[in-house]
Amino acid sequence: MHYDVVIIGGGPAGSTCASLLRKYNPRLSVAVFERENFPRDHVGESQLPYISVILDEMGVWDKVERANFPIKIGATYRWGTTPELWDFEFLPNGNFHDAPRPGKYEGQRRETAFQVDRAIYDKILLDHAKELGTKVFEGMRVTHIQRDGDRVESLTLGDGETVTAKHFVDCSGHAGLIRRAMGVEVKAPTSLQNIAIWDYWQNAEWAVKIGVGGTRVQVMSLGYGWIWFIPLGPTRTSVGLILPAAEYKRRGIKPAELYANAIAEEPNIARLLKNATSEGQLATTKDWSFISDRMVGENWFLAGESAGFADPILAAGMTLAHVGARDVAYTILALERRDYPEDWLRHRYDDAQRRKINQHIRFADYWYTANGQFSELQAFTSEIARDAGLELDPKEAWRWLGTGGFLDEDSGLNGLAGYNLIAVRELTTWWGHTDGKWAIGGMNVFALDLDGSEKIWVARMTGGRIDRYRAYERDSRRLPLEGIYGLVVEILKKNPTLEHFYTAVDEKCWQAGIGPAEANQWLSSAFSALETMANDGWVRCSCDPEAAYLPLERPDQSAIMHPNRDVVPSA
Repeated sequence: MHYDVVIIGGGPAGSTCASLLRKYNPRLSVAVFERENFPRDHVGESQLPYISVILDEMGVWDKVERANFPIKIGATYRWGTTPELWDFEFLPNGNFHDAPRPGKYEGQRRETAFQVDRAIYDKILLDHAKELGTKVFEGMRVTHIQRDGDRVESLTLGDGETVTAKHFVDCSGHAGLIRRAMGVEVKAPTSLQNIAIWDYWQNAEWAVKIGVGGTRVQVMSLGYGWIWFIPLGPTRTSVGLILPAAEYKRRGIKPAELYANAIAEEPNIARLLKNATSEGQLATTKDWSFISDRMVGENWFLAGESAGFADPILAAGMTLAHVGARDVAYTILALERRDYPEDWLRHRYDDAQRRKINQHIRFADYWYTANGQFSELQAFTSEIARDAGLELDPKEAWRWLGTGGFLDEDSGLNGLAGYNLIAVRELTTWWGHTDGKWAIGGMNVFALDLDGSEKIWVARMTGGRIDRYRAYERDSRRLPLEGIYGLVVEILKKNPTLEHFYTAVDEKCWQAGIGPAEANQWLSSAFSALETMANDGWVRCSCDPEAAYLPLERPDQSAIMHPNRDVVPSA
C-alpha cells in the first residue's frame, strides 16, 4: 500500500487536510487511517467563525449547515470578580436577523459559527473527503511506525499490512503517534493544569433562542472552576466541568459526584437541566495545554492536537485543528510543485503553528487572570510580552496586552488568538485591566520606526497556493508589507501626518472605484492597522498642536460586549 500522502486520524484535522489536497491536486493519492468507526462521540464542540471560512473552502459548509447544528452567535459568561452575566457577541450588538434554514454562507452567516455534535460533524467531514477521492480506512489502527533517522519509512496496520508514502501527517490527536515515534518532546508553557468532566443531556432548555437555530454557549465560573453548556442540536446538549487538577485532588471525591455537585451549585445551568435527562456517558480527561517542540520533519507533519492543545476557555481546539491541517495541505501542495525551497516551506509551517498555538495558550492564561481564583497567572503576561520581543513587568504587560497590539502575518488580522483588536480591547477594559484608550488617539503625526528590523519572506495561502511576500521582522515581531498593512506603510513613508493619511486612503478608494460605504470600512481598517502598529512599536505617535488630531477615545463596548439582556423565566 503506497500513497502520496498518508494521514493518521480521520477527525477534523485529518479530513480538512485530505479534502484540500484532493481539491487542489486530484492527482495526489491520499489515504486516511482512522482507528475508530464513525460516527463516534468526541468532546470539543464549540467553534469560532474562522472555521466556517475553511469549511467553505473545502466545499463542505452547505453539508454542515444541512445538519441543523445550532448557530453560535457568541457566548454568555459569568467570569471575573462579579456575579453578573455578560455577553460576548460575534455580530455587532448581537443583531442576528431571523432567516430560514438551511441558509447560505453569506451575510451574517460569515460572522457566526456552529456548535456541533462531533459524532455527526466528523462523519460529514470524513465522508466529504472520501467523496473527493480520499481512500478512507475506518476501524484501522496504526500499530507501529518504522523510522530511519528523522524520516518515517512506513506504517504497520492492525491487520499486518505495511503502508508507505511520500508524506505522512499525524492527525491522531492527543495520542500523537508520529510525534511519539519520532521522539518529539512536548512542553506545557503554563502553570495551569486542568481536568475536564463531561456528559451529554437530552431535552435541556436552551439559555436563549435567537432567530432560527441561533444561540450562545454558556460559560459559568464556579470560583474553583467553570461549567460549559453547549447545545449541539434540537435535543442534545454537552455540559462539562473544568477545574484545576490540584483542586480535584484536594476534594477527594469521584468525578460523578463532583460533576453533580457543580451543576447543583450553578443556578443557571441547574435551571436549564431541570427537565433534561443525562445520557450516562460521563467521561474525564486531562485538559493541559501543551505544544510540541517541533511540528515537522524530513517527510512528516503534526497537525491538530498532536501538535498542541490550548485550554478550552477560548473554544480554540477545533480552530487550531482546521487551521493547522489547512496549512499542512498547502505546504504539501507547494512541496509537490517545488514552488519554494523545501527548508523554507517546512520551517514556515513549524513557525506559523508554534506562534498560533502559543498565542492561544498565553491568551487563555490571561483570560484566567480575570477570574480572582487564578490571579497568580498574572505573571504570565510578562512572558506573553516577551514572546513579542518586549521586556515588561506583569503590570505593564497586562496593560500592553489590553491594547491588542498583535499582528498575524498569515491573515493580516489585528488582534490576538483569533480575537480582533476591538474585541481584545473590550475584554481587557471590561475586566478593568486597561482604560481602553487608543495609542493613536489625540495624535496627528505617525512616524514609521523600522530601526533594527530586517526584511523576511512570509506566506499568504489562497486558492491552493502559497504566495510569498515581504515583511519586516524585529525580534519576534513582524510587519506585513501587503494588504492593509502594506498600504499604511506606503502612506507613512511618503508623509506621516494625519491629513495625508486621510487623503491617501481616500485616493486609494477612488482609484479602486470604491463607494462611500466601503471606503469607510477601508478607513476603519487602516486606523485599526495603524493602532496595532503603534502598539507593536512600528509607529511613533506625536501631536502637532497646530493641526487637527484623531478624536479617538475608548471604543463603544456595547457592540461586542455588554451585560446579558436575556429574559430568564421565573421559577
